[in-house]
Amino acid sequence: MLRRSYRSFFLVCLGAGCSDMDSAPAFTLSVQPTSANISAGQTVQLTATPKDASGNALSDRPITWASDVTSIATVTDGGLVYGMAAGTATITAASESQTGTATVTVTAPTPPPPPPSPETVTLVGAGDIASCSSDGDEATADLLDGIPGTVFTAGDNAYSDGSALNFTNCYQPSWGKFKDRTRPSPGNHDYHTSNGSGYYAYYGANAGPAGWGYYSYDLGAWHIVSLNSNVSMSAGSAQEQWLRADLAASTKLCTLAYWHHPRFSSGTTHGSFSAAQPIWQALYDAGADVVVSGHEHNYERFAPQDATGTADPTRGIREFVVGTGGASHYDDEGTPKPNSEVFNGTTWGVIKFTLGPTSYRWEFVPVAGQGFHDSGTGECH
Repeated sequence: MLRRSYRSFFLVCLGAGCSDMDSAPAFTLSVQPTSANISAGQTVQLTATPKDASGNALSDRPITWASDVTSIATVTDGGLVYGMAAGTATITAASESQTGTATVTVTAPTPPPPPPSPETVTLVGAGDIASCSSDGDEATADLLDGIPGTVFTAGDNAYSDGSALNFTNCYQPSWGKFKDRTRPSPGNHDYHTSNGSGYYAYYGANAGPAGWGYYSYDLGAWHIVSLNSNVSMSAGSAQEQWLRADLAASTKLCTLAYWHHPRFSSGTTHGSFSAAQPIWQALYDAGADVVVSGHEHNYERFAPQDATGTADPTRGIREFVVGTGGASHYDDEGTPKPNSEVFNGTTWGVIKFTLGPTSYRWEFVPVAGQGFHDSGTGECH
């Protein structure tokens, strides 16, 4: 008994040299840094270190993170804090019975001065693009060869599963030629791989923060927002809160957004995606002008409307469904939705936006040998 007691005392007292140290309960939990200042839209990495009563770090202890004001700052499971809007939030780490905190102060970003005379720029793209069983993506890629500017995608980039193999064999030989100037959005087929891993690995930084699927950028006089309809778009969701903060920080007069599932569609294969209504509402509240989606493999244009589908020629958002990038057609228009102006389900092509300081022009460009066209102009709100 004496030998056993001595051995137990020996194991406890050796500190860093004791092999049983990691079984000790956490005595403290320190978070570093203890305070941080970031601008809205920026991130800061926090770390939490559990320690025993002797001050030795304990490894392999589960840590949970939380923010007390998620409208100001959110935090991931790994301690990455994202600034949402101006204010102060307390970030708390917890492990076993211990907690540690850090104070994160978020400031509004300093807007850059607007350019004296914004240039006209081009944004061109489509959704539902590359399948090794169709040559439509090659035909639409030929169109992009002759259209300079930024390329966008409205989801379902590589069929059928958005895998690394699909991107390498199907997407890369066609639209992959324009990867450096492409700003994509993910579709449901891209999410057939776990959490869209093939999509994020292929596009890298061009797809925005890894794993989010939503981001924004400025193009000439326009603010462009790429969103992710494969994750929650509900009111109060991380994406909806991020969008409202992003739009509030923008200094641009004109705004265009794109994502995969269309808020409104007269197609009968998938139809309208009501879950996108809170996102549309956020865009509408901020005075956005244009939304582009895919998912239905056809082309449809709507008159400006609000998030409920009510015509609003003054403040409404004009929607384009452009699932015409090369995948098989859906020639299945049902009863036209209110405010639907044009529908075509038999033509591959891309939509080309010419974005000016206070207005825009759209043109649906069909592939060689197909005759459907659509074009027009609009003014920014």
